[in-house]
Amino acid sequence: MAIRRTGFEASLASQGVRPDALEQARALAAKQGLSYRQAALATAGVDSLAAARAISEMSGLPLMHGLDTKTIDETLVATLPLNMVRDWGALPLYVSGDEVVVGIRDVTALKALDTLRMHLKRSIRPVVVPGRELDDLINDAYDRAAKSATDILQTLDEEERLGDDEIFAEDAELLDDPTQAPIIRFVNALLSQAIKEQASDIHIEPFEKTLGVRYRIDGVLHDRTSPPAHLRNPIVSRIKIMAGLNIAEKRLPQDGRIRRKMGGREIDLRVSTVPVRHGERVVMRILEKGKVLDLNKIGMGEKTLSLFKKLIQLPHGILLVSGPTGSGKSTTLYSAISEINDPDINILTIEDPVEYEVAGIGQVQVNHKINLTFASALRAFLRQDPDVILVGEIRDQETAENAVQASLTGHMVFSTIHTNDAAGSFARLTDMGVEPFLVASSLAGVLAQRLVRRLCPHCKKPYEPTDADLDDLGLKRSDVEGHTIYEANGCEVCNHVGYKGRMGIYELLPAWEEIKQMVIANEDAGKIKRKAVEMGMITLRDDGFAKVLAGHTTLDEVMRVTQVETVD
Repeated sequence: MAIRRTGFEASLASQGVRPDALEQARALAAKQGLSYRQAALATAGVDSLAAARAISEMSGLPLMHGLDTKTIDETLVATLPLNMVRDWGALPLYVSGDEVVVGIRDVTALKALDTLRMHLKRSIRPVVVPGRELDDLINDAYDRAAKSATDILQTLDEEERLGDDEIFAEDAELLDDPTQAPIIRFVNALLSQAIKEQASDIHIEPFEKTLGVRYRIDGVLHDRTSPPAHLRNPIVSRIKIMAGLNIAEKRLPQDGRIRRKMGGREIDLRVSTVPVRHGERVVMRILEKGKVLDLNKIGMGEKTLSLFKKLIQLPHGILLVSGPTGSGKSTTLYSAISEINDPDINILTIEDPVEYEVAGIGQVQVNHKINLTFASALRAFLRQDPDVILVGEIRDQETAENAVQASLTGHMVFSTIHTNDAAGSFARLTDMGVEPFLVASSLAGVLAQRLVRRLCPHCKKPYEPTDADLDDLGLKRSDVEGHTIYEANGCEVCNHVGYKGRMGIYELLPAWEEIKQMVIANEDAGKIKRKAVEMGMITLRDDGFAKVLAGHTTLDEVMRVTQVETVD
């Protein structure tokens, strides 16, 4: 079925698709030898629904969108491999009379419908579904069809002994191929379930009579399943094989990485094993490759965001992000890098490890075995004509001095540092051995941050804080008048936790002239902080309280992550 390029493009334009997005589609079509329609479907700036409407108009096929995922008949996909459905761009949706309604993203999927008709032994009625929506429907259908780790455990007989082929077999898609051996399906189910629940880490802990599995979700660990003790060696061996580790070495810690796909998304897992009393303990950190990092969506308040954007655009200086492990520092820095990433500037990073891959920048992994450290890489970067340098962490005098030298020679340096608040970062650098006048002249600003859990929007309930609650935060009753304060409740959507997702709270301290003079005078962090507050700095607790008033989180969460502020 031929589709006229001009008609398709005109249809997109009539629906309000931006001219620059249409131009990007033209360039992509010319560069990769695609039809204009195919290029438009692959262009981020072209709205998925607008493209689907255009395809519907050109082909005469009906358009269907806004489908409830519960309407998808899982039995229709049970015997269809996920990779085949994704390659076709065609998903059986439901049975209507004697026909199966099949969603397609593009008319190129029509050629696969004969195969699908023979497989399902029914007539096929194609409908156009927006591409992004179809991807979500495909992922959801296979998510629901896949068994949980607990379900798969029930298929493993206690006396069953697993062969090497069940441990060493390779697989690329966590949701694909229901014929895999039970141990492979169990490990895949552990990983896919953790990803679906948006866990950041998976903990596998051997005990005398069982194996504990916990997921860290929104910063808190939750128990999930307990395989019997006799499965701990096969499970750990399977994970070590996937991570490229030595399964024969059980006496020493090992680190590795697993790269897999789930529902079309590329997932990286950093794997760490440590020998303990009853076996090997495994922790896997989940990192999603290709994750879109947007500075406007990490939770900064309007005033802080505006000031932070000005700081990252500076031609030289050091910008630090401080906070404990797991407080979102890397996400903030990558979002800042993505904000300024342009072809006309040279951005280099040295990281341990490289957590997100960003197109267009040079990323280097620390390797202590060959003495490739933050400090040595930073020295080498200065000979690579950089404009912006990201250093994973400033943790010693050599790295700190090299970062200062880089900033003083006309480079912008982004890095992280472990301090409790923004003001403490100045003293931390001087404690490392950097002269106070060099700290004052090179440091452009410090952003301190923490992560608080977001209230589940489906079950949060209004709450009247007591005077004691307000006193703990240094607030008065008048501060909350006219606002609704919420507390966590719990429902099916949030697994009865009351929270779903996290957001940042921030404290941004620019290196104002008054602050620089205090640093040169070697004033302590407490005095610097008090001066910064006088000059208008929003503290972590103030920002957290603003998010409480906005209904995003709770007083308990703000207290939990800002307790250090109670000590002056």
